[in-house]
Amino acid sequence: MARVRAWTERSVLAPMTPVLPLWFEIGSMAILVVILLVDLLLIVRRPHVPSMREASLWVGFYVLLALVFAGVLLLIGDAQHSTEFLAGWLTEYSLSIDNLFVFVLILGRFAVPHAYQQRALMIGIVLALVFRGLFILAGAALIENFSWIFYIFGAWLVWTAWQQARHDDSGEQTDSRLIRQLKKVMPISDDYDGGRLRTTVDGKRMWTPFFIVLISLGTTDVLFALDSIPAIFGITQSAFIVFSANVFALMGLRQLYFLLGGLLDKLEYLKYGIAVILAFIGVKLVLHALHENELPFINGGEPVAWAPEISTWLSLGVIVAAMTIATVASLVKMRRDGRRAHGGALE
Repeated sequence: MARVRAWTERSVLAPMTPVLPLWFEIGSMAILVVILLVDLLLIVRRPHVPSMREASLWVGFYVLLALVFAGVLLLIGDAQHSTEFLAGWLTEYSLSIDNLFVFVLILGRFAVPHAYQQRALMIGIVLALVFRGLFILAGAALIENFSWIFYIFGAWLVWTAWQQARHDDSGEQTDSRLIRQLKKVMPISDDYDGGRLRTTVDGKRMWTPFFIVLISLGTTDVLFALDSIPAIFGITQSAFIVFSANVFALMGLRQLYFLLGGLLDKLEYLKYGIAVILAFIGVKLVLHALHENELPFINGGEPVAWAPEISTWLSLGVIVAAMTIATVASLVKMRRDGRRAHGGALE
């Protein structure tokens, strides 16, 4: 028991000193929540489709804000705080971009009016933040009490990476079954009524398709939280860094949706880059579990000496390299396909 307590008192991957001041953690979280609320209020007051310039400025602002936050962590904490945040943020950001692929399918499938797509996206992002917050609390509690949970987290991420590479659509099928069941038991109108959830048709109160869109986005958020939270716990055990990285990854996501537009479905190799990241972190978690092993049927309950610890810097390098290579390869293929199509048209 003494060894278990000693293990839970130190970071999963390395000791993290000095401890971040409580006033900084509370203050920064309050500021981030205020920014999200202001963003939400702007959508409610003025629903519209943002221009490329507007979307670019917002995405650039949120990326710059994340980099500034990493710099502040370096000054108030240390290099480990800063690098773990950057690695966690990039991991969550890549998974959030993957989430956008599904958002595009949902909004297209339900033909959400363009003026209200921002509202649907923002509500979906808020739901994602809530679900991830709950998963973070649950994950932190499991890690603190059961070190062997890293075996499960690691195996789950490796399996998810395999499914990602295969582009398995079981999640979409589950979502479709849920929507069909809802339509059987709930009165749902055929047409939208602005951004309202309820409407009146021939004197009868009914739910609008917008409500179904939010249900679909919410179930998608839960599925993605199951992947993203174990992934970032493979980088840091700090609940503050885990949550802040998720907040920054979700901020600006709706503007990124309009900025990338039709480019999302053309980034053909992006899913492989994300699969590499998930597989790498999954292996990293299993190695760490072996290094801190307490299961009696593995090495007699003793730590496995040969199991290496993968540094945060190496993790950061793998994440950046995987996303860069996947994005560049996708753009090169897109250009080649465009030239080929243009050549065929000339012929």
